[in-house]
Amino acid sequence: MRKFKDLLLGLLLFTCTLVSLGIAGGLFWAITRRGLPALSVSFFTEQIRLVGADGGIFWNLIGTVILLASAFCFTTPCAVGIALLERVWIRSPKWRQFLRLALYTMNGLPSIVFGIFGFIVFVKWCGWGKSWLAGGIVLAMSMLPTVTIVLIERIAGVPAKYVEAAAALGLSKSQVVWAVLLRQSWGGIIAGSLLGLARAAGETAPIMFTATIFAGATFPRAIAESPVLTLPYHIFILAQDSFAPAVGTKLWGAALVLLGLVFSLSLAALPSRLRLHEESNV
Repeated sequence: MRKFKDLLLGLLLFTCTLVSLGIAGGLFWAITRRGLPALSVSFFTEQIRLVGADGGIFWNLIGTVILLASAFCFTTPCAVGIALLERVWIRSPKWRQFLRLALYTMNGLPSIVFGIFGFIVFVKWCGWGKSWLAGGIVLAMSMLPTVTIVLIERIAGVPAKYVEAAAALGLSKSQVVWAVLLRQSWGGIIAGSLLGLARAAGETAPIMFTATIFAGATFPRAIAESPVLTLPYHIFILAQDSFAPAVGTKLWGAALVLLGLVFSLSLAALPSRLRLHEESNV
């Protein structure tokens, strides 16, 4: 009876996997088939014209990269600090559990919550208006739990003998952190950052309140009142307000580029994630 239940569960999981892959593959094919006709050199090198019916996505790509780079710069030191706090300095299992619960809760928050928070704090209270810096900070908040959790797993997977050997040599706790834990955890930092950036790249709600507009922005030259153009918001506006066939082609082209960006970031994180699982099983 138990073998039958295990077989049934395995078959159910296999079926669910096939269905999920089928849906993802169908969506990928639909976006690719509709978006490929829009792709050209000019599509990547020209700015938007005629409310999306002509031109390209050059400044949208630049703005997206600016926000992702800003989010990465803010997230990485915070994630490293929180992960080290959880693994090294917090000794109480109760507080460790509380910190992890806070991270998982933060990871499950809808992205609109981060957008509203950024709008209240940075746009209104700080008086920045729509700003690339506000958008980068908000995206950093949304990706922080992902990066931190992956890094915690990586630090936990560092063999205890390395730490013990370093302590036996007379290294202080801070020296052990710099010389052993962080040196052995670069894979976790890279994997977590790439996964977090893959999530942040497709976010629309946080940046539409804090950082992005549809047209008219180029490279930011200040902090306050310095919005950028982004791919997610560009796609959102075209899907909402435009019905012309030419606009539809540009819409699917932008969606394909965004899909390719997210897929590339996720794929780049795969080797590091697989290496982490292999090392944790040794």
